[in-house]
Amino acid sequence: MKFLPIEPKLEDNTRFQEDANCAAILPMTIDYFNQIGYQKPWIGYFAENDGALVGSCAFKGKPNKKGIIEVAYNTFEAYRNQGNGTQMCKALIDLAKAQEEKVIITARTLPEHNHSTRILEKNGFEWSGAIEDEEDGTVWEWRYKQ
Repeated sequence: MKFLPIEPKLEDNTRFQEDANCAAILPMTIDYFNQIGYQKPWIGYFAENDGALVGSCAFKGKPNKKGIIEVAYNTFEAYRNQGNGTQMCKALIDLAKAQEEKVIITARTLPEHNHSTRILEKNGFEWSGAIEDEEDGTVWEWRYKQ
């Protein structure tokens, strides 16, 4: 699994514009990080596995004042159920811990057991409880425990 950074300008992401899966989310990702601040490594990435772009993942910003970050990941349809989501999640954990060993890593999911909750469990996350998210309503929050 290799992470390819999403750059802050559309014209610097030519390869991703040529992939339908990436092109669909590229402008939204660029806009998001231009709004909250583009600070590597706390950015968005496309994930490449065996030469194929298999998904996207990100830190939803740099660690806050309490040292908390949130991770997010999405496996493209054709590459689901092949371990790519699990690998993306693990690689985000490793990248975060390499930058700041004491960082607290969180994730949010729909309030139900699904593929994403299983990915988090496989990677050492534990369910923290249901919370209200401004944009998504009720979600489950997870914390990395290893």
